[in-house]
Formats: sequence, C-alpha cells, structure tokens
Amino acid sequence: MKRLINLCLVATLILASGLAWAADKATEEKIKKLEKEIEDLKEIVVDEEIPARLDKVERKSAMDRLLFTGELRVAVDNIDGTQAAYFNGMTLQKGLVDTLFYTQSSPFGLPMYDPLYNPEDPTSVYAALAANVQENYADYLYFTDHFTFQDLKDNMAMFPPEMQQALMGLLVPATFVPERDYTNDIMYTTRMRLNVKAEVTENIKFDGRLVMHKVWGDSTGVQVFNGQPNSMNIDGTTVGVPHSDLVHVDRAFFSWNHIGGTGVYLSAGRRPSTFGPPKEIREGRLRAGTPTGHIVDFQFDGITAGWVLDNDWGTVLRFCYGLGFESGFGNGDQLTAPADRLKDVNLGGFNIDVYNSDRMFVQLTAFRAMDVTDGFTSLVVMPNDPVTGNPIPGSPVLRMSPSENLGDMDLFAFLVERTDGPVNWFVSYAANSSNPENVTTPFGGLFSDPFDIPESHSGSSFYAGLRWNLPNDRTQLGLEFNTGDEYWFNFSQAADDIVLSKLATRGDVWEFYWNQQLNDHAMLRLSAIDYNYEYSGSGWHLGAPKDLASMPVLGFPTYNDVLNIRLALNLRF
Repeated sequence: MKRLINLCLVATLILASGLAWAADKATEEKIKKLEKEIEDLKEIVVDEEIPARLDKVERKSAMDRLLFTGELRVAVDNIDGTQAAYFNGMTLQKGLVDTLFYTQSSPFGLPMYDPLYNPEDPTSVYAALAANVQENYADYLYFTDHFTFQDLKDNMAMFPPEMQQALMGLLVPATFVPERDYTNDIMYTTRMRLNVKAEVTENIKFDGRLVMHKVWGDSTGVQVFNGQPNSMNIDGTTVGVPHSDLVHVDRAFFSWNHIGGTGVYLSAGRRPSTFGPPKEIREGRLRAGTPTGHIVDFQFDGITAGWVLDNDWGTVLRFCYGLGFESGFGNGDQLTAPADRLKDVNLGGFNIDVYNSDRMFVQLTAFRAMDVTDGFTSLVVMPNDPVTGNPIPGSPVLRMSPSENLGDMDLFAFLVERTDGPVNWFVSYAANSSNPENVTTPFGGLFSDPFDIPESHSGSSFYAGLRWNLPNDRTQLGLEFNTGDEYWFNFSQAADDIVLSKLATRGDVWEFYWNQQLNDHAMLRLSAIDYNYEYSGSGWHLGAPKDLASMPVLGFPTYNDVLNIRLALNLRF
C-alpha cells in the first residue's frame, strides 16, 4: 500500500512537472505551490504520520468523552500512646489447651499436682505444662493438629463450674501484661487517587476511582495481625488502609438518570461508599461519598435505586443493596456438607437526603447487615493460632475465611450540616443493635466471648464538629469530637485514620486540624487526633467489650490512649 501511494505521488509530480513546461508564468507559480503541498504530503506518508495523526484525532475524541482528575498526598504521621494493662488471652488459650493435653498425658492428672508447680510462683504452672509438652511432643503435635474450637468448648464444659474457676485462677495470673508505651516517631505514606468520569449518553454516566495507598518501605500488601481491624487485608479496606504499591479500584459504577423522563435513577457497581458526609468538611473538599460517614466508610459492591423528588427541599430517596461476603465463590463451600455452608452477607437499607441546599444538608441513613460472619475473607499474617494459642511458625501469609454466620446488625444515623457565614458545622447521632444467633467462634460471637451465650446489645455514638474559614479564603481551622459507648459498632474500617477509624472508638476522641491552601492545586494539612478508649474491641463486632480500667483478659493489646499527629501535603491535578 505504501509503495502504491509513493508511485502515485511520483506520477503526480511528473505530471505536474510536464504541465509546468507548457504553462505560463502565473500557472508555473500555482504549480510550484501545488508541488510544495504534494512534497509535504509525501513526507507525511513516508514518515507514516497519517496513522499517528488519525490516532491523535481518535484519542482527542475519546478524551473529550472522559474527564481525568487526580490527587497525590504525601503524609508523615507521629503516633504516641499507651497500651492498657491486660491479661494475655492468647497465652491463656494456650494454657487451657495444654492443660487439656496434660490431663490425658501426665500421670499427675492436673498441673496443680505437678511437682514443678509452686503456688508462690504463678509462672510455674506454665513451666509444668511446657515440660509435659516437651516430654510428649509427638503426641502433642497430633493432639493440636486435630483439635478444634468445638473440642475446646466441649472439654471445658466437662469441668464443673468450681473446677473451671480454679483452673482460671491457676492460669490467668501469669499472663499479666503491664501498661506499656507505644511510639512510632515517624511514618511516611503516599496516597495517589486517579478519578475518571465519562458521559456515555445524556442520561448514562460512569464514575471510577483508582487508588494506590502505601506506607514507605512496605509493599507486601499483607500485614501482621495486631488485634486491630485495620491490620487485615480485606475487600472493603484496600484503599483506605495503606496496602501496597498496587493500584486498586476504589469505585467503579454507572448511573442511569432520568429514567423515563422522571426523577428515578439506577446505579450499579463498586459503590461510592467511602468518605461520605460530614467527612468532606474536615478534608476541605466537596462531598465524596453517598452514605453517612458516621456509620459507613467501607468499600462494597452493590446497586442503588433512587428517586430525586421534584420539591424545594432537594430530597433524594435511595434504596441500597450490597454484598459484604460471597460464600459460594472462592471459599470452598463445595467441599463442605450443605448444613455447614455459610450464607452470603447481604446489606440493605435506605439513604435519604432529606434536605439539601447551599447552606444546609440533612441526611438519614438506616440499613441492616444480614447473616454477618465472624470475619471477612482476607489475607493476614496471624502470629498465633486462635484455637490453640500456639505461635504460628514461619509467619506464613494466611487466607482467612469466615466460619460462621453470627446474626444480623442494624445501624442508623441522622446528620445535620450547616454553613453560617464563615463557619461550617455539623452534628450527627448514630446507633446500632445486634440480633445474634446462638453461635460463637474462637474470636467470639456478636458482642460475646467464645464461651458465652450471645445476647442482643445496642450501642450509640455522637459526632460533632465545626470549621472556621478565615477571610483570606485559604485558611481553615477545625475542631471535632466524637464519642461511642460500650457496644458501639460501625462499618468504618476503611477510614483514612492510620491508628484506627476514630468514629469506631468506644470512648472519646478530639481532633484539631489546620488546612492551608497554598495555591489552586496544593493544600497543606496539619491535624492532631487524641483517642481516649474506655472499652476494648473498638471497630469489632466480635467479643464482649471490656472496661479497660479493669485490666481485662484480651486476645491482643489495645490502646488506652493515643495521640496521632499528621502533616500532609495534598496536590490535586
């Protein structure tokens, strides 16, 4: 094809040259101009620029349909806190399992009759258990390899209550861990967001966001479990919690608006369920998510059917459905008996913008999480076996799958935002309630410990804040407060708070921040979040909350108080 084009060009040049010999002067000038244009065209063909130019046209046409924006944030955090005094539940769990093995393998029957046990030395009982394990190690490995949580519950039930109390009195004292300081002087993170929008038709639009969020010096994507819910790599937190240098899909959904010429719309895909109101106030940006951030800051896939009412209030009614856990794909349910297969975790509820104007926003959110499991499908490095309490050698990356459906969880939130002169302020109230099944796992049931019978419990939280916008239109000063009671729980595991979602706290939290707009694209943000925990289990629906002042038995250490100071530079483009 290229040769044919060249030949045609040469023939054209020859013809032009022949005509030039017979033309007058005016005609010669016209032909020379034509020759120059032909030479330009020849260069384009020889250099194969026509496809490139067509590609540019096509690319420009595509770009006209797509809108790309982005944000890069580099942050440095300082974390300074204390871990509450507690009795180590993992050590206690190992002690219980080793005691059960002791009763089967030692001639003394129970460790309190072992010659190595000294009543004046609480740690001596563990020395006796360890010696018995060492003497019968092969049998111990067989015992623990075939030991299940149900075995633990059944064996403990065989002891009369007074014997159980005596056993706990024997094992618990040596597991005490005093209050300890915890400090991370400097931790750097980088978060990159790439937003893409496309107007497919007049009424159909696409929205997407890709995110990379990582701690400097860590791209493993898998963390060591430390008792905090944000130390597990799960589907709902891959962009809120620092993960790795991989780019993940935060949201990808279409919206079909004005269906049938009405205010009805439909939207489906990976939902905009993170950074919802009122979180945009502290971030100094526009609203970035749909549901109230007080109870939902968690990625999920689902569908929304909405109706934009034709009234002066700007009311929008939405019914939302989502899936929190798919039991039938990737979880090996085909390998289990029908009675042992889990149900999907379905999410359903209403999100209503009651009133929306330039000065005021009122939102109501209510939803139910049905057949909640004892965890999320995740990748994690688990330091201890949750059944036997034994250390897991080699720190392998484990794929954790839920093992039980624990019941349902209801959540509700009511939010009011206002702008009055230079001040933006808000108040939000939220509540939750559990509807448990009579099921527990090694980590417990809904708000219950592993050996308890689950009961229904309710919790609540209050959240308020204000932001003062200085007259220079570049400086913002803000103050926020939130508090949660003993049984408070929400789905905010994807919150961008490096310690833990502040809105999941069972206790009090204060935050002060200063946003300084450097230019139209760059903002400097300095914030200080002061956490004061009253109960254990913040962010968890598993296990009974414990008063931290009582030095409780806990599976992992938990903060008593912590101060997180962050300096961040945001660049938007």
